[in-house]
Amino acid sequence: MLTSASVKAAAGRMGFDACGIARAEQFPRLAALAGWIERGYAGEMTYLAESLDERLDPRVFLPTARSVISLACVYNTPDAHPASDVPSGSAVIARYAGGDDYHDVMRARVHALVTWMAAEAGPGLEALSCVDDGPMQERVFAEQAGIGWIGKNTCVISPSLGSWLFLAEIVTNAELEPDTPAVDQCGTCTRCLDACPTGAIVAPYVVDATRCLSYLTIETRGAVDEALRPAVSREIFGCDVCQEVCPWNRRASVSSDTAWQPREPARHAPIVDWCRRSDDDWRARVKGSAMRRAGLRRIRRSLAYAAASLPPDERAPALDALASHPSGADPLVRDAILWARSREMG
Repeated sequence: MLTSASVKAAAGRMGFDACGIARAEQFPRLAALAGWIERGYAGEMTYLAESLDERLDPRVFLPTARSVISLACVYNTPDAHPASDVPSGSAVIARYAGGDDYHDVMRARVHALVTWMAAEAGPGLEALSCVDDGPMQERVFAEQAGIGWIGKNTCVISPSLGSWLFLAEIVTNAELEPDTPAVDQCGTCTRCLDACPTGAIVAPYVVDATRCLSYLTIETRGAVDEALRPAVSREIFGCDVCQEVCPWNRRASVSSDTAWQPREPARHAPIVDWCRRSDDDWRARVKGSAMRRAGLRRIRRSLAYAAASLPPDERAPALDALASHPSGADPLVRDAILWARSREMG
């Protein structure tokens, strides 16, 4: 018989660090997404509006849905250090991109859990799953399932694990006992708002994605707005600042899971060194990594923006190295290099 307790036990065996259950309902917090999109905060992420109906009610996604199983994996690793500790002139990639692509790893684990559920429940089980790329507001359901509350930086914060969490969901017709929703414990703290490099957290619990460094370095396909380019001075893929300053991450759980361990000794290196890496080096680095989403063109575009912040004796070699690669002739990369050189002249 399929029960909440048995699902949670199985989730632990499959490699998940947390599992909670929520009802498959149209929770009031889900409705906020429509207004957020209307204000233009989604930027180029048009897929959010295109799947809005499903995102506002899981029963549109699966008409027979009765429960949503929320799953989480901790990706914080023993050698992770805040970007503030990175030496001057170095570039940083987001902590979550250090190891294997979480989409691939989490999907395999979710598939294993659904397979177990089908065997345990017998005929009649219906289940659809999402790992970041499905029409589900995963943070809302993680909060409803008791995994953690949605913080002022809009990340899910677990009081026991912290916020370095990958999330996934299984929407099912199984009637499972729901957990008690998590309670907001941000209090009067505004450290994430105060620390955001671009002021992207425009109000508590509201992020304007079009100003967020994660969006700018990963989602933005073309050139970054010129006014925001100087902010891409260190983070070349994603940004962890709002999580690094969060008090709840002072004692965040650390994972020994081999999937999340960094492929390289550190997430940072001198910008000049990043710029000199060959196409083959980069392809080897991003293969099987979440960095595939940005691709080499966008990574080198961001590197050019970051190089503009270097002292002249480092800036010129970095930009020359970028221009020497085949992608240096790409209009997107070339525009970024020209902008960085103009900053040098200014």
